[in-house]
Amino acid sequence: MEYRKITAIINASKLQAVEEALKREETIEVAITRIKGYGDYKNFFDPEWVSTQARVEVFASVMHATRIAEAIMDAAHVGLESDGIVAVLPVETLYRIRDHHSG
Repeated sequence: MEYRKITAIINASKLQAVEEALKREETIEVAITRIKGYGDYKNFFDPEWVSTQARVEVFASVMHATRIAEAIMDAAHVGLESDGIVAVLPVETLYRIRDHHSG
C-alpha cells in the first residue's frame, strides 16, 4: 500500500478545529507538536517576532491524503497570512512497530 505524510504548520489557535476535523478522517497516525516560527508575516521589529504555531503530522493512505490535507486547510483557514502551510510528501516505507514489518 502507498502512504503519504501530510505536514501542516498552522496557527495554534486553530489546533482544536484541526483535531476535530482529523477525527472524522481516515488517518493512520497523527502527531501534534507546539512550535514557534514564522512565515511571510514575520515582524523582526517586534521582540516576539516568532509566533506560537502547531505542527500536525499525519500518515495516511495515498487515496485519503488529498482529502485530509483539504480538511486541515478548511479547519485552519481564517484568511490571514498566518494561516500556515500544508505539505504532502510520499512515504517510501512505513514500518509498524507492533507487527515488526512494513505495512
